[in-house]
Amino acid sequence: MIESYEKAGKIVSKVRNEAIKLIKDDLLILDLVEFVEGEILKADAGIAFPCNVSVNEMTAHYTSPANDKTKISTGDLVKLDLGAHIDGYIADSAITIMVPGKNLEEKYDTDTINKHKEMIEASDAGLEAAISTVRPGVEIGKIGAAVEEAINEFGFKPIANLNGHSLEQWELHSGLSIPSINDKSTVKLKEGDAIAIEPFATDGIGIVTDTPQTYIFRYLKDKPFRMTHTQKVLREIKTNYADLPFSIRWLTDKFNENRLNSSMRQLSQAMAVYPYSALREKTNCWVSQSEHTVIVEGDGCTITTK
Repeated sequence: MIESYEKAGKIVSKVRNEAIKLIKDDLLILDLVEFVEGEILKADAGIAFPCNVSVNEMTAHYTSPANDKTKISTGDLVKLDLGAHIDGYIADSAITIMVPGKNLEEKYDTDTINKHKEMIEASDAGLEAAISTVRPGVEIGKIGAAVEEAINEFGFKPIANLNGHSLEQWELHSGLSIPSINDKSTVKLKEGDAIAIEPFATDGIGIVTDTPQTYIFRYLKDKPFRMTHTQKVLREIKTNYADLPFSIRWLTDKFNENRLNSSMRQLSQAMAVYPYSALREKTNCWVSQSEHTVIVEGDGCTITTK
């Protein structure tokens, strides 16, 4: 089990570092997510969830739909969140990159550029503070307190309603929520726990809200549908994506996009699948994210995605 977590972590680390090199002005988000997902598969691992590329105030759960024409631009804060698994044992990691470009100083003043650089430093510091706190027997509220204090020292706020999470085989979110604020939780970590710690920092109010966009789903249960097309879509999902989140983009090679979108709405309304709405900071302020997966052991933890 530990070997599988560690192997998945090495793959995620390698793919993440290769993907960072691609991030530049005018890059299609679709090209970035397809590169990440393709490299994970080339490494003989499984994709733990669709690659998330959330830009600026968009905070999480954005992955490109089919034929997405959205591009990133110089100065954007790009949150790259990726996951791989070996036999269902998951590694989950994220990093924030300010998109480089020769025209950066023309688009943004020095104060804004520095603020966004410090925002990335703040989420990095929150992650480091959390990891230094992790050990068997620690209360998860104290992990959140460490994150909150570290981010506040930079003059930013953590996102209060987005948490890290424990991991188990074939379960991306397996029960424990790892907060980025001091939520007073007295639940304690145990040796052997696998957790993904992912603090977000912002100069907004520190709350995310749903957007109308939904490109990531998770299978919930089989249900009968009168529409044959919807039943076929559900059968495809159940056969190939029953365990972990999937992208609607992955289904467009077998189904017409318009009919697929209609079927996915029916499946969501019937709770045959769970829709993950793309999330944005409530006041449309920009956000950074940092994330590693760690295994709790001994008197500390091992980072699998470093």
